[in-house]
Amino acid sequence: MKIYHVNLARGFSGGEQQTLALIQQHLKEKQNIAVIALTNSPFYDAVSDLGCEVITIRHYLLGHTISLPKDAVLHVHEGHAIYWAALQHKVSQTPYIITRRLDNPIKKKWLTTFAYSNAAAIVGISTCVSEVVRQRLPQQHIVTIPDSPVTYPINHSEVANIRARFKGKFLVIQAGNMIPHKGFDVTVNAAMLLKDPRVHLCLLGDGKQRDELEKQASELTNISFMGRQHNMGDWFAAADLLIHPSYTEGLGSVILEGMNTGLPAIGSRAGGIPDIIEHEKSGLLIEPGNSVELAENIEKIANNATLKEHLIEGGREKLTAFMIEHTAALYFKVYQRALQHD
Repeated sequence: MKIYHVNLARGFSGGEQQTLALIQQHLKEKQNIAVIALTNSPFYDAVSDLGCEVITIRHYLLGHTISLPKDAVLHVHEGHAIYWAALQHKVSQTPYIITRRLDNPIKKKWLTTFAYSNAAAIVGISTCVSEVVRQRLPQQHIVTIPDSPVTYPINHSEVANIRARFKGKFLVIQAGNMIPHKGFDVTVNAAMLLKDPRVHLCLLGDGKQRDELEKQASELTNISFMGRQHNMGDWFAAADLLIHPSYTEGLGSVILEGMNTGLPAIGSRAGGIPDIIEHEKSGLLIEPGNSVELAENIEKIANNATLKEHLIEGGREKLTAFMIEHTAALYFKVYQRALQHD
């Protein structure tokens, strides 16, 4: 079997980070793999350093003259790659599987329907995502395999610098793109309600909503906008609590990353987040958009060391099913089935 990971993203975000993690695990396992990436993309730059075969194409409608072995299986990781793989399947009958990370409905455009309907399997990264796919394509083979926590390097001197900057504070972080569905507005509203002067919120990220959020928080002294950070391991290690109050979310891999560093987490009952957070076991859950509940739960953890440690331990136990060694093995079974049913 030869596994071709296909990711044609022009940028580099969580989906690309997850693709990279799976590729690295396959290389560690000495699987026979190759990568198909967009020319001059950040993802291409990232995989070029791994020592595996990399095939570049200029557009998802191009590059279908490549020669693929009979035991090839394509693993598609993002939207444009789905169309490339569907067309390649028409050319060479190579089976392909799709990993879907979004919990919004699949578009009813004919090309999208064609591409999803011809996949050998569709993998949802959460129970919620898989159910969305099942409602649209009940005849398809649908499997749930979650994302895995990415391990970031930690610079202990930088961790000390962050802690010194917020000395004496219970440091709460939220990380992600500042776009409406991520719920940064919920966090700003919660900051207005916090009564404990020790609690300080740091928002790590950038995006089209940032200016609006900064205006909303202009009179607050308990919240800082830090912009996009490239040393997330240091922030995870320095913080006391991670929050992720999204309105909708495929899974919420940043929660996994925080838990992997020993952070307790608060998330919303939205999308795939409850797959990670079992309320009062591996974290705390709030209703989407409920700033009052978020503020109350932040202060609950800030003022209860026993609860904090309980949630950290519960998070560690929960992570077992999400680790890359486990998810890579689940994917391998999907690849085998795809070849057997081709």
